[in-house]
Amino acid sequence: MQFRLKAIGPGGAVESIDFQAPNETTARSHLEGRGYTVLSVRARRPLAFWQSAGERFPVTLFSQELRVLLAAGLPLVEAIETLAQKEARPAFRAVLERISASLRQGRTLSAALEEFPGAFPALYIATVRAAERTSDVGAALQRYIANAGQLDAIRRRVVNASIYPAVLLGVGALVTIFLLVYVVPRFAHVYEERGGDLPLFSRLLLTWGKAVDTHGLLILGAAAALIVVVVHALRRPQVRARLTQLAWRIPAVHGRLQLYQLSRFYRTVGMLLRGGVPLVGALEMAGELLHPLLRANLATATQAISEGHGVSQSMAANGLTTPVALRMLAVGEKSGNMGEMLESIAVFHDEELARWVDWFTRLFEPVLMAIIGLVIGVIVILMYMPIFELAGSVQ
Repeated sequence: MQFRLKAIGPGGAVESIDFQAPNETTARSHLEGRGYTVLSVRARRPLAFWQSAGERFPVTLFSQELRVLLAAGLPLVEAIETLAQKEARPAFRAVLERISASLRQGRTLSAALEEFPGAFPALYIATVRAAERTSDVGAALQRYIANAGQLDAIRRRVVNASIYPAVLLGVGALVTIFLLVYVVPRFAHVYEERGGDLPLFSRLLLTWGKAVDTHGLLILGAAAALIVVVVHALRRPQVRARLTQLAWRIPAVHGRLQLYQLSRFYRTVGMLLRGGVPLVGALEMAGELLHPLLRANLATATQAISEGHGVSQSMAANGLTTPVALRMLAVGEKSGNMGEMLESIAVFHDEELARWVDWFTRLFEPVLMAIIGLVIGVIVILMYMPIFELAGSVQ
């Protein structure tokens, strides 16, 4: 939910700040933790277009363009203003203008970005804040861009591998619907007088055909309503979270989902470490990428690491490693090059996931074709079975 807070800043000036938070208490406590004295809080309509229409602020594109402008020698404020001038979408332009205004007031870029938590993730803000200590924002943006591209690579591979099975499933569903809605009702008229002589499953199929022929509009309306309900349910975060929980309970899927999340986690922590973020802080920020069960294990591991225990032992004790990752973490601890080692672990697991996706796709496609063919074949056989029996009786 979007809130507008009026508060006295650390410098003594009264400021109006837009903040995204689950409730008013969270918004107030977060701002007070940054040294502000909150005067008032009120809920408001989302400022940004992405919050009302589902479109997100293009953080990666913003980072790419900002890095190019900084590399060309433009000061940070002028680079942000240039991006605001070229931005065609009013909501995004308003965000960039607010950021440039904050920079002109003397704030750091990370502090300006914090005013828009709905647009810029906490990991992004932390990366920029760490780079500001060394005045190396351009390099930090490059690391974030590379990290975002690598995180999306396995997702794109899964999507691309799903296109053909989705098309195959859609065509099979259309053929099945055509048979049940158009062909079966016409066979029902042909066999209507011989209903008592038909096999059981043929009678059930033809009963469906009669129902479609008699109450076609009602069935069509019920099917359309069912589709709308399913689509609406799938768009709800609670339903998607529940489906994710169910997927995690499937042993064959659980291991791959965990490996995917650990790969993203390792890569993000490695990026933050290379950007200058302390290890414990990097683990806490990257924990947002993990499933709630793994997040709880990470909290325990982080506590152990902060108490002086080894990274590899703490992660392994809480189920946050694989055999390969455990050995590579131990090597990273000894060499003191944990950031690059974590990114190497992520690369190894990404390749493993890519091989598994290719194998699963090659196995799933013929199985799906066989299932679709079996369903269509059963429907056709049940429709033509009376004809086969009639031909046998004539002989």
